[in-house]
Amino acid sequence: MIKSEKEELIKELNEKFSRAQTAIVAEFSKLNVETVTKLRKKFRDGKVDYKVLKNTLAKRAAKGTPVEVIAEDFVGPVAIAISYDDVVAPAKILVDFIKDLETIKVRSASVQGRRVDTEGVKALAKMPGLPELRAQLLGMLNQPAGKLVRTIAAPGSQLARVLQANVDKQPK
Repeated sequence: MIKSEKEELIKELNEKFSRAQTAIVAEFSKLNVETVTKLRKKFRDGKVDYKVLKNTLAKRAAKGTPVEVIAEDFVGPVAIAISYDDVVAPAKILVDFIKDLETIKVRSASVQGRRVDTEGVKALAKMPGLPELRAQLLGMLNQPAGKLVRTIAAPGSQLARVLQANVDKQPK
């Protein structure tokens, strides 16, 4: 790789690292193409970038970004999963994918600029994601409105039931 290509890659990585909400460093060994393809597809579906790193270039790119706190883990064969919106998405995908594999291990993560260890990533994976949190919030917002509608409609529906009972009692 020539110097200009390296500089371009560092610039691209630095831009990605700067926008990263979550970045998880994973160590991998002896992965076959099929497994990597499945993992990449899961990350794509979850809107997470997955990149195998050139360690020295990644260390340079991490300077001055939230990912700098995990730059010392860029040693050996490593890849990084980066999420720009949902903080828990890469953790959920990675922890779920590697529970049956011994060839991929989580080293550490940067969550909004703070270093998190392997156990922290597992705990992060158990948290609800952005879509689940939105659904819970929407449910909480709709609950009082639904109760109000039922309370307002109750007298009218009770009256309708009384009138219907009277109609049913009348001989035909």
